[in-house]
Amino acid sequence: MKTEDFFFELPESLIAQEPLERGKSRLMLLERSSGKREHRLVADLSYLLGPEKKLLGEKPLLVFNNSRVRKARLYGISGETGARVEFLLLRKQDEEGRIWLCMARRAKRRRPGSRYVFGSGSDSVEAVITDLEGEFRVLQFARVLDESWLDIHGHIPLPPYIKREDNVSDSERYQTVYAGETGSAAAPTAGLHFTGELLAELEKAGVESAFITLHVGLGTFLPVRSDTVEEHRMHEEFYSIDRIAAEKINRAAAEGRRICAIGTTSVRTLESAWNAETKSLPAGEGSTSIFIYPGCRFALVDALFTNFHTPESTLLMLVSAFAGTSRRAGDGEDGRNLIMESYGEAVEKGYRFYSYGDAMLIH
Repeated sequence: MKTEDFFFELPESLIAQEPLERGKSRLMLLERSSGKREHRLVADLSYLLGPEKKLLGEKPLLVFNNSRVRKARLYGISGETGARVEFLLLRKQDEEGRIWLCMARRAKRRRPGSRYVFGSGSDSVEAVITDLEGEFRVLQFARVLDESWLDIHGHIPLPPYIKREDNVSDSERYQTVYAGETGSAAAPTAGLHFTGELLAELEKAGVESAFITLHVGLGTFLPVRSDTVEEHRMHEEFYSIDRIAAEKINRAAAEGRRICAIGTTSVRTLESAWNAETKSLPAGEGSTSIFIYPGCRFALVDALFTNFHTPESTLLMLVSAFAGTSRRAGDGEDGRNLIMESYGEAVEKGYRFYSYGDAMLIH
């Protein structure tokens, strides 16, 4: 399957640069079996999923990713040129937090031995590039970078298609309202639509919720650079599922209730952790490099709430796989065609795309 098969034209005006008020975004409903599309609002979810409409049947279970976004974007001053250089912290390479794997702007210029100063005044810290890992850089800092230091000196890592600097409001708006443990280099953006009030309405309507954790990193947002989809390799991302969440998910699966993943990271966690032999989801920690693309089958997830994704991305490939007309077959061509048709209609109707954009519920 060609990577270019997942390309589509998108007017720049539809790439959301600022978020709407939570819960006020538009929602496209896409029925896989018929290809039927309906246009609603995210605020309608409790009605759509509750006892009146029962879009996902009786008492569905929504599974959210509660990872919290780290202020992972840092600007350092080069010790050689005095230039301002941008880095994105991806993951710790040691227990303490002194050594980090990073992405760097104009990475070819960032060679081992290059030194940078981050922060300011008495709170500044020096770092040196100690190693190269392909297009990534290993930065060793002179002191531990804890979350309190990053909260002061780091920046919210807005995606590159948002053509502005992060501001104070992004510190709150680029987090889900239920965010827990810090560890992501990008937001699990499907969850950005939910408010505390909407979660309460869903609960009142008999819709159950469970919270799992996948720290978003390279596996989620690294672009596909191979000509064919099958050649792409995902990077590992850490996940954890606590006992309460595992019990809720296993109970829903055993009772035949539909499980709706809120976002592609929830899909990847659930499908990675599912034990096909025991037909259960164990509690615990792990890492996943699962790559879901058309032709893949789904063991656990019955519905997907997600944003509109970038062309030729692994996220677009995942939703294309899920949109296959057979409930669990992951029909490749059917799913891709259905998503491309749906995205075309979204463009025609002026939907807002990407992280701060509108949403889709595939069922």
